[in-house]
Amino acid sequence: MNHQTIDESTTHLSSEDLAALRENLHEQRLFRQEQLRLLAGPVTSRAEDRIRQRAAAQIEVRVKLAASARMVLTDVEAALTRMNEGSYGSCHLCRRPVERERLMIVPQARYCARCQQVKEAQP
Repeated sequence: MNHQTIDESTTHLSSEDLAALRENLHEQRLFRQEQLRLLAGPVTSRAEDRIRQRAAAQIEVRVKLAASARMVLTDVEAALTRMNEGSYGSCHLCRRPVERERLMIVPQARYCARCQQVKEAQP
């Protein structure tokens, strides 16, 4: 396994980075809330006819989408809480800084790349 030395430029989050990440997280929260609202919204009579015609697999996809949206929304809200508490950007396992590039791609990330790989490898 190749371990690279992480320098200050890859771990330090500037105030501009944090502002952009906070905005991204707020946008994700709004998107997921709207997605859940639409998935759980009342069904019109036309939509009821379409739902009756759908296969069970399509309904299952809708349920899974809602579950996924709830999970991401929870992660986004937790990241915003960590920002407010001042613990944002620290890995939950090793307590080292989460790589800046990782946070720019996945702003709600709780773990550094190395710890994320370890978590995903666990059964």
